[in-house]
Amino acid sequence: MRNFLRSVTPAFLLKWYRERKKSNVNKKLNQLRLSGDSITHQQLLSDFIKIGIKDGDHLLVHSSLSKIGYVENGPSDVINSLIDAIGDKGNLLMPSSPNAFLQLDYIQSIDCFDVCNSPSALGIISEKFRSMEGVLRSEHPTEPVCCYGPLAKEYTKDHFGETTPYTKKSPFYKLAQNNGKILYLGVTLDNAGTSLHLLEDAVEKFKFPVYFSQKFKVQVRRYNGKVELMETYVHNPEQSKKRKCDELIPMFKKHGVLKNVTIGNANCLLLDAKKMFELMIDEYNSNGVTMYTPAGS
Repeated sequence: MRNFLRSVTPAFLLKWYRERKKSNVNKKLNQLRLSGDSITHQQLLSDFIKIGIKDGDHLLVHSSLSKIGYVENGPSDVINSLIDAIGDKGNLLMPSSPNAFLQLDYIQSIDCFDVCNSPSALGIISEKFRSMEGVLRSEHPTEPVCCYGPLAKEYTKDHFGETTPYTKKSPFYKLAQNNGKILYLGVTLDNAGTSLHLLEDAVEKFKFPVYFSQKFKVQVRRYNGKVELMETYVHNPEQSKKRKCDELIPMFKKHGVLKNVTIGNANCLLLDAKKMFELMIDEYNSNGVTMYTPAGS
């Protein structure tokens, strides 16, 4: 329903609503700051360890800073505490799409995706992470992923040139193969169900038209500074209206894929990436379960 309402609401009303909501959130966070009710790096680290983030983990994080509460040093505290939790052998990943709305509108409006300079539109934590020293970013124009850790190059190196961003060469797929975890930090599957799209590329002849019929040519300024042309499909906005991602949560909980956790003041979800992917494949083949048909078909 939320995705449908977004799709039918005029852009100027969506913008007004978001600005008003942001203003109210900032007022609330300022009240927390003035009252001394702030969340520290050490508290965040303790919370991450408590929910099961471990040394050596491969961890993909979707996030909303404001949902956590007033964090003492902002996004830096969140990122640094995540890095401390996974340690030197761990790999931290964050989606960093320059587009927060419909892929079709985005792809028709850009001249060039600049891997090094196009900002993330997925929140201040992801943008701060993108600009950190040592972080590498994959080179797909619609769903680039940033990674920090010993396997950062491995995670990001093959994304350029893929006609969809969720193939076996994508960071999302590699995370599942590496027994990674996905943390929804103050957001839900409805806000950030990116890894659910792995199913659509993994099965032969997926039964719904999730991609727009036209393949788009996009200029990408790569890490080496060269601008190269690649082709990609984008999501079909008519099919995207039918997503019901959060309705998959009971299934994931039932099969031990997902657990509800808390970080600061934020309600969060922690998922096993490999089990999530495997369960989606099994349930699709057995019962027709997808994000569009969470009860099966």
